[in-house]
Amino acid sequence: MSGMEPEHNAATVIEDPRIQLPAVAQRNERIARKGFWRKLARVAGKIPFAEDATAAYYCAVDPGTPMGVRATLFAAIAYFILPADLIPDMVAALGFSDDATVFATTLAVVGSHIKEHHRARAQRTLQRSAADEA
Repeated sequence: MSGMEPEHNAATVIEDPRIQLPAVAQRNERIARKGFWRKLARVAGKIPFAEDATAAYYCAVDPGTPMGVRATLFAAIAYFILPADLIPDMVAALGFSDDATVFATTLAVVGSHIKEHHRARAQRTLQRSAADEA
């Protein structure tokens, strides 16, 4: 047992707007909106979670997504973008493992909010990007 009462599981805690720190959420959103595409362009071919990250971005910027979910997704995206990492991204074979873990954990908690249209848009964006590079 986790010690949490059933009505206080991770998903309900994340979605509780009283839990979110507005200044931190706004900072993460600014970081994500400013740096996501630049970072993704540099590393998309090196990471196996590019499509999940892109779908998460589209879900985070979707005004129909609940605020707590948006804040959680923006936090994961900001972690991916920021250079201060648990495992630096330039470390061969391990550099993005912490980023992948952050995304996997985030998606386990709020992934049900990433809808098919977010995923389809992510696929189109990545396919277009790959075609532009070819």
